[in-house]
Amino acid sequence: MPAVRCDGIVKTFGTGEGRVQALRGVALEVSAGELLMLVGPSGCGKTTLISVIAGILDQDAGQCLLFGQDLRQLSKKERTVHRGKNVGFVFQAFNLIPALTAAENAAIPLLINGAGTQEARELACRQLRAVGLGGRENALPSELSGGQQQRVAIARALVHNPRLVVCDEPTSALDHQTGRQMLDVLKELAVTGDRALIIVTHDARIFEYADRIAHMDDGRIERIADTN
Repeated sequence: MPAVRCDGIVKTFGTGEGRVQALRGVALEVSAGELLMLVGPSGCGKTTLISVIAGILDQDAGQCLLFGQDLRQLSKKERTVHRGKNVGFVFQAFNLIPALTAAENAAIPLLINGAGTQEARELACRQLRAVGLGGRENALPSELSGGQQQRVAIARALVHNPRLVVCDEPTSALDHQTGRQMLDVLKELAVTGDRALIIVTHDARIFEYADRIAHMDDGRIERIADTN
């Protein structure tokens, strides 16, 4: 079973003269154990597509299955639970809570899924060490560099062992060496036999980490290239 299967995905925003068709019949499969990169010019629909895949947005037409489950068949509550257990996000803007420490930010998915406070903190601290932030567990986001905040965001995405990890420009705030280190971590921790990773990126320096690269333009996937 593919981790992700999209068929004929259409998504439109706005009405009348302001109507924008963000996705125009997208078809895509992502296998478990795969790192797929989604590339293309700004505004071509990449972020919209990963939002549909993750169940944040509903498509207007077409079907998208996440590990065989059509999220549109679930209630809003069931969808939230399914996404909380099975999907990890690394947002371009980090989305860290300023008043929480690095460990507290990284523990949020565990707490949402019902873990106890002590267990969540221990697992969050372990994940922070895995991304190179050992010793910074009690730091607030304002006390961390942009690259360190990005690492916290990556730790938060991985801490609950999701089956799909979705990243929107995960190396955008990192220098080349740190960006490669993060891709090493992501590929080691996020890509296993039953888990998949989708990365939206403009960073050609990390293309070599991909198993396949899907090129988007104007709401469509134009081609998919193997990198092996």
